[in-house]
Amino acid sequence: MSARIAAAFGALFASLATAAAEVEVEAAWARASAGPARTGAVYVALVNRGAAAALVGVETPAAERAELHTHVMDGDMARMRRLEEVALPAGGRVAFAPGGLHVMLSGLAAPLVEGAEFPLTLRFADGDSRTVAVKVGGVAADSPPPERRAKERDPNAHMGERR
Repeated sequence: MSARIAAAFGALFASLATAAAEVEVEAAWARASAGPARTGAVYVALVNRGAAAALVGVETPAAERAELHTHVMDGDMARMRRLEEVALPAGGRVAFAPGGLHVMLSGLAAPLVEGAEFPLTLRFADGDSRTVAVKVGGVAADSPPPERRAKERDPNAHMGERR
């Protein structure tokens, strides 16, 4: 019986080790900076076509720090809270959008300018990572720039700079 249990755990760990490989990235975007602001946010949708996975980190040369954040209500106040990870359920879609989940950028290297792009590396719990291009929309944008909305998926989602 212990051989069966060991085999089952082995299969489970093998499936988890490749779970992030099945995560697709849709339309990564950010708003342009408002004046001299040193912070910004990135929004993206992650579609998991495989086993459960987790996003555990992000980084970009566009900012000193990039962190996973969400908004929570504290009475009448919405407050940001840093997250250690974002669960990506098997067969699920997780949307990072204004007023909810987002990638918080602190210490911007330069203002985010409408029409520009910058790289964002996503790090998954299984050790996989990939880099996608983030397109900067207008200061008041509430959705991806039009050229990103017109595409079903981010053309860089396959940029398997997987490590």
